Amino acid sequence: MAFDKDGWAVDPKITVARRPNLAHGRMTMVSGIIVHQTGASTASSTLNSYLQDGANGAHFLIDKNGDIYQTGSVFWRQWHVGKLKPRCMLEKRCTPVEVKNFTHMTYAEINTYEMKKAVPDRYPANDDSIGIELVGAPTGTGPNQGYETVTAEQNASLAWLVKELTEKFGVPMTEVFRHPAVSRKNEHEAESARW
Repeated sequence: MAFDKDGWAVDPKITVARRPNLAHGRMTMVSGIIVHQTGASTASSTLNSYLQDGANGAHFLIDKNGDIYQTGSVFWRQWHVGKLKPRCMLEKRCTPVEVKNFTHMTYAEINTYEMKKAVPDRYPANDDSIGIELVGAPTGTGPNQGYETVTAEQNASLAWLVKELTEKFGVPMTEVFRHPAVSRKNEHEAESARW
């Protein structure tokens, strides 16, 4: 996969659908990839939501039929991750002092602490990760409702896109995560995503 000088894909498998409202500064390095589900049942509803002022969204969107859209330049920082979880806690390698401190910190304070670290000591964040959204709506109500199952076509496109992006940016596969792995999100988001 190639990108032009402005960070837009030049590839017949990708439709460029620029959404300037997703740009929230410049991203100078890519340390990881975060896989999401949209919470909407169609690509068009997600693409339309990206036109709103202050929109949040990922760099790429994969429709249920496997079509891939690039909505943000790979040079744009985009708001798609949220507040980071402490990676050392989840990987059981925190110092005793960190463990004690985390129990008394807010989510925002933990995020600030984590952002002082570099990947792989912290999870990839908005500042250094590419986001990929898979079209898929919630299947219930409540904070941990399920999501529609990712289609075979979506997973095939996701696997191709992750392979291309990791090779292009030198990102190890160990730095590709589902959204709820790195941030406090619905634990079922992108649960059936495979790459």
